[in-house]
Amino acid sequence: MLALVLGAVRARGAQALTVLVLTALAAAVAAAGPWYGLAAASRAAASDVAHAPAAQRLVSVRQITGTAGDPEQALDAFTDVVRGLLPVPDRDPVRGMTVAQSAVGEDGAPDMQLSYREGFCSHARLTGECPARAGEVAISQEAAEQLGIGIGDHLDLAATEVSTPLRLRVVGRYTMLDPAGAYWSNRLFRSDDGLDPAFTVLGTYTDPLLLEPTLTYDVGVPEALIRGDGGYDLAAALRRAEGAFDDAGLRLVNPTGPLLASIARDRELVRDGVLVALGQVLVLGWFAMGLAGRFTGRDRRGDAALLKLRGSTRAGMLGLAFGQHLLPMVAGALAGAPLGWLAARALAGPVPAGDRLLAGQWSAAAVGVVLAGGLVVLVAVDAAVLRLPVAQLLRRVPPGRRDWRADLIDLVLVAVAVAAVYQARAGEPGRGLALVAPALVALAVALLLARLLGRAADRGGGAALRAGRLRLGLTAARVSRQPGGDRVFALITVAVAVFATTAGGWSAGRTARADRGEAELGAQRVLTVQAPNRTALQHAVHTADPAGRSAMAVVADLASVPPVLAVESSRLAAVARWRPGYGDVATLGAAVAAAPPRTPGVTGDRLALRARHDGKGAVRVRLVLQNEATGLTTTATFGPLRRGEHTAGAAVTGCAGTPGCRLVRWELNRPEDDEPPLGARVTIRALTQSGPARPVLDAAALGDVRRWRSDFSGAAVQISARPGALTLAVASGAEQKVVPGNRVYAADAALPLPVVLAGEAPNGWQFGDPVLHSIGSSAVTVRVAGTASVLPVLGRSGVLVDLDTARRVAADGDLGGAFQVWLAGDAPASIVDDLRRAGLTVIGDDSVAARAARLGDQGPAMGATFALLAAAVAGLLAAAVVAVATAADRGPHLDQLRALRVQGLPAPAAARIAYAGSAALIVAGVLAGLLAALVARSVAGARVAPFTDGWDVVPPPGPLSAAALAAAGLLALLVLGTSGWLSALPLLRRVRGPRRSGR
Repeated sequence: MLALVLGAVRARGAQALTVLVLTALAAAVAAAGPWYGLAAASRAAASDVAHAPAAQRLVSVRQITGTAGDPEQALDAFTDVVRGLLPVPDRDPVRGMTVAQSAVGEDGAPDMQLSYREGFCSHARLTGECPARAGEVAISQEAAEQLGIGIGDHLDLAATEVSTPLRLRVVGRYTMLDPAGAYWSNRLFRSDDGLDPAFTVLGTYTDPLLLEPTLTYDVGVPEALIRGDGGYDLAAALRRAEGAFDDAGLRLVNPTGPLLASIARDRELVRDGVLVALGQVLVLGWFAMGLAGRFTGRDRRGDAALLKLRGSTRAGMLGLAFGQHLLPMVAGALAGAPLGWLAARALAGPVPAGDRLLAGQWSAAAVGVVLAGGLVVLVAVDAAVLRLPVAQLLRRVPPGRRDWRADLIDLVLVAVAVAAVYQARAGEPGRGLALVAPALVALAVALLLARLLGRAADRGGGAALRAGRLRLGLTAARVSRQPGGDRVFALITVAVAVFATTAGGWSAGRTARADRGEAELGAQRVLTVQAPNRTALQHAVHTADPAGRSAMAVVADLASVPPVLAVESSRLAAVARWRPGYGDVATLGAAVAAAPPRTPGVTGDRLALRARHDGKGAVRVRLVLQNEATGLTTTATFGPLRRGEHTAGAAVTGCAGTPGCRLVRWELNRPEDDEPPLGARVTIRALTQSGPARPVLDAAALGDVRRWRSDFSGAAVQISARPGALTLAVASGAEQKVVPGNRVYAADAALPLPVVLAGEAPNGWQFGDPVLHSIGSSAVTVRVAGTASVLPVLGRSGVLVDLDTARRVAADGDLGGAFQVWLAGDAPASIVDDLRRAGLTVIGDDSVAARAARLGDQGPAMGATFALLAAAVAGLLAAAVVAVATAADRGPHLDQLRALRVQGLPAPAAARIAYAGSAALIVAGVLAGLLAALVARSVAGARVAPFTDGWDVVPPPGPLSAAALAAAGLLALLVLGTSGWLSALPLLRRVRGPRRSGR
């Protein structure tokens, strides 16, 4: 039997090669699927881990306990218990201790944690010293400004208002290095609603006033465990450990849940994408093998008839057919599997070591399914032929009657497509048949169009022949009478539809990722920077880019309610990637332009104030200035002034030279303290400077009431202005039940603060004046200058404000938010170095391209890439079948054309007819495939879901754009046309040969 099989394979070399090629294509995709799926899932998980917030990559154990006067021993004992229970490797843990306190002062008692944390001084930028002895603390720059204390001063902390305060000595001020990093991710060591924590050494906790601190133990989870390499389930391990921690009186804080859920979702999306694509290729591959077996089986019909005449049994003939198919299929599988592995590695990277055995097993199983299914199909085709009687096997003309079984199969496939559409439309697009609904709809359309094409070609060909249009008529007759032509047409249609739909979804996914990158970043490139304050940030950007065309200072405060994005409106159009949904880019700039004229700044080293005091007692006048380069404040104090006219001088530091200092506010205080001088009334008539000498406030500036404003809250100072004089009056106190204010600010910004609003206004705005609480130290009234459906960075909810206006309104108040520098797409490469030289520290660098590439590692994108590979292989399968169908019909077609040549048909016309039939079938199939793709998109509700988290702030593009449809059609036409042309070449050469007579 083996010799007989080998002889049959050698005798039918072209048929064996066809089976080998089809098997190799299908086996390549089958072998690639498991390797690609596991590698892509690991790659998506690695991307999720790398770009998740640092807090989601660690676990924390906490315990509130007494120290019994020995905090070090208590922390060591706590550590020993934690290490015995923690189910993850204990690498580089960070231990800490914190206790809730309140800062005791004249302005109330804001909450302030007293904390110890290992490695604090190496994770903070310190001005002064690092705490080294008990009772020494470092406080943040913001807390120092709010409390009004500096290095060397004392900080008093108390547990309650009636508790005895603990006096600590401030030895340094700190700002966090890498506040988004893992070290600072524990919220216990960050400010909540109060002040930033004060950090001290462990010895401070020996004080009996510090009762029952919270002990913490933070450890980062290894990336491999979070990814779940080798099937490890971190969530289950932590759930099992949680009970043991509870029994030990410890609290396990596990913030990894959202990250693990995202990883699981990515794995699910990759798995579904690979399985759907693999399933489609397998079905199309088996269908292609069946067609190839049907076409090549015409040459085996004579062999089967001869074997029957010689008395061979049906089982023996089936065994021979099985052997003939098995050898080329095994060879094809052996050739295709390595190609599939190489393709998977090139597209998704290596598989983690712990998953390689599993990938190999699944890959072998998938290739086995290809072989088994292909053998079943091919043997079934041969079995149907072997059932025929000898006389029918020897007929060269196939029967014209269509088998009822084919009609039944078509009807079943259409019914399955209807069920898939129903499931997709019923709200379950990610389950069951809904996953392949577009392909099934395309198949139903292909079957319908195949029937229409056959009838149209039959009737149109007859009409063309009767009308004398010989070439058209013969071509149409060729299409209608070619055996199996309807199935080839259906295969081409489905393959083109799948490729067009997949390519369109892949292209739309790329566009959606770029759109998301633009919407989340706001500019082509975004730097995250550190600067002392907003003024320093803005000045550094202007120093690096004085023309205002390449860089823009931005502050994003996403933690405030509502979120606030502060931008430089004058640079917005030149730098930002502005989308139509953001509204008019000039709206904010036009609203800001309505600000009052700005008061000239101070550039000297001494000031002189001419004023009159008409109130009771003495008053001290203080002028607060802010350096326009560094943002640091300085104070000039005049007086004390008693009743009458006075000219007082005061030295000024930190303002000499350009750009100098701007006037922030006037303060009226009692000489003995900083309390408001009740009943004071001061009229300012002039303010001049020396070094160089010039007026700072002239008659016009003092007399323009638009340039001055009182505080936004409390009992404000009364302001009145007349030409050449500004009067500030403090209430006497008897007329009101609250302490009156004593501050008057320079109103050098547009008020109410203009904003562009996205989404619904906050509820509080519906019942009162619109205000923002995140601009400065008190609520600021705003007005909505424009609205937008979406805003960059903020999404569908938030407000856009002008950075310069906001910092001027906030004066020297504390402002939060992340400092950024947006760069235009054409910004010079040197701009980053220029920003560093201007004083900024770059701690992050992101771009639209990098963000899109990062999103391209998520599950939907990785699944779409494999689907595109599988769809391309489906096109190659269709091209192979076209070649087989053309080659199989070459002999009868050549006989027909030679007969026509004998009857006088010119050689050029015969040549056109020779390839016109295949060309017409290919062109019709490609057009039908594009039509089927459009129908599938609309009927099956195909849509692009390019992100794991379902982000849809910017609506995703359509899954089948005109450009993608045209590109897919042209590429399919090129591949299929080349295959058909190459297969028709031998026929063309023979047809163009010399005319032969029929004798």
